[in-house]
Amino acid sequence: MSDLLFRPIHELAALVRSGELSAQELVGASLERIDALDGQINAFTHVDHEGALATAAQIGRDDPRPFAGVPIAIKDNRPVAGMPLTLGSKLMNLTPPFDAVFVQRLRAAGFVIVGKTALPEFGILPSTESVRNGPTRNPWDLSRTPGGSSGGAAAAVATGMVPIAHGNDGGGSIRIPAACCGLVGLKPARGRITLAPVEGESFLVNDGVLTRTVAETAAVLDLLAGPEPGDASWAPAPSEPFAQTAARAPGRLRIGVTLTPPLTTVEIDPLAAAAVEEAVALLRELGHEVEEIDPPWVVDGLFDLFAAAFGPAVASAIVFAGTLAGRELTPDDMEPLSWLLWEQSQRLGSAHYIAAIGQLQALARTLVAATADYDAVLTPSLAQRPVEIGTLFGGGPDPAATFRRSGQFTPFTSIANVTGQPAISVPLSHGDDGLPTGVHFFGRPAQEGPLLALAAQLEAARPWADRRPDTAAVG
Repeated sequence: MSDLLFRPIHELAALVRSGELSAQELVGASLERIDALDGQINAFTHVDHEGALATAAQIGRDDPRPFAGVPIAIKDNRPVAGMPLTLGSKLMNLTPPFDAVFVQRLRAAGFVIVGKTALPEFGILPSTESVRNGPTRNPWDLSRTPGGSSGGAAAAVATGMVPIAHGNDGGGSIRIPAACCGLVGLKPARGRITLAPVEGESFLVNDGVLTRTVAETAAVLDLLAGPEPGDASWAPAPSEPFAQTAARAPGRLRIGVTLTPPLTTVEIDPLAAAAVEEAVALLRELGHEVEEIDPPWVVDGLFDLFAAAFGPAVASAIVFAGTLAGRELTPDDMEPLSWLLWEQSQRLGSAHYIAAIGQLQALARTLVAATADYDAVLTPSLAQRPVEIGTLFGGGPDPAATFRRSGQFTPFTSIANVTGQPAISVPLSHGDDGLPTGVHFFGRPAQEGPLLALAAQLEAARPWADRRPDTAAVG
């Protein structure tokens, strides 16, 4: 049973469907691992023992749903009916009576929601630490971050507390924790997964999942993809299911590679650079054409421009939390970094915000055009090793420095949120320091299928799914 939750979700569902394992036994195994491990990892903000087991009790053998009985966790910034929604902030206390539409789709596929996972306050930073919940720890090294903002989700999957977890990504928040924890993390194309019923669209944010294998990510993307009536925009439907494309060899691709980060003054860790070099050698061995490129993404003031778009998105969440609180907000209501972004957004003005979005859209056109001849672009997932707990904490004394420091850690990921391209981090390497090392691919706009096929080919050549941290050795 200690290995059960490390098996692919397809296999777990097949065990339930055949009657070899009941849904209650499977969900119970997940809850037992959460109880045994989460005191050390701190991945969960809420665990629904009673509700999850009650749901599992209604799932019998031969259930036709593709993932009936498979446990999953939802990041604590999306609504799940009857479960707390906190956004990682002591200001926010809400138990919504409804599910996000993607949660409805997960339930319709048979997944059983066991709880909510941790994030930094309002999902701001690429490290999962908050005043409300404390730090979530990297299962590979408990002194380091699992990444963020979907760090609780990644830590839960890496330790086998759940076989799969939901995350979302507004600047790398799926791909960063995937790289830190040795998982597959896909940011889907802009508009691929509906944000209903709360939002009609988002320029930066995409929902998705963290998994151990590309096949799992592709299968769940097929379940979640597609618009809802009333969405303001959506990605075009693929010509075939993503899982079908991902299972087929991608053919010979032309791949650009760069170690030049979009932000100046960033130094690339030697292990991150070595992982890219290893990936290049493997890609060439597999028959792909790989060449160095120099994307035109080193733009003066890029970090501030991105912050001008990202900050108001954080502020809107703060407005919502403040409205629920029913009073004027004060610095004591939130961490210093959240308060800083809140104050800056008040001074920004709507015209400045709209101008920033326009500038980012212009940059996106330039970047997509500049890389249009390539099927994928390869970069490091992270510029540095997973940082130590406390390095990127929004409750620290110098929030502006912390926010800028986050860009030094993760300079590559947010560009894909600006362009709207799909992008994926895969754990191709393992460093000499014992930590996973991800490599990161940008795909063509709205073309997750070929990107997943490439990732699956790399996984078949250098399998990674069986790697697990020592902290996962329970039972």
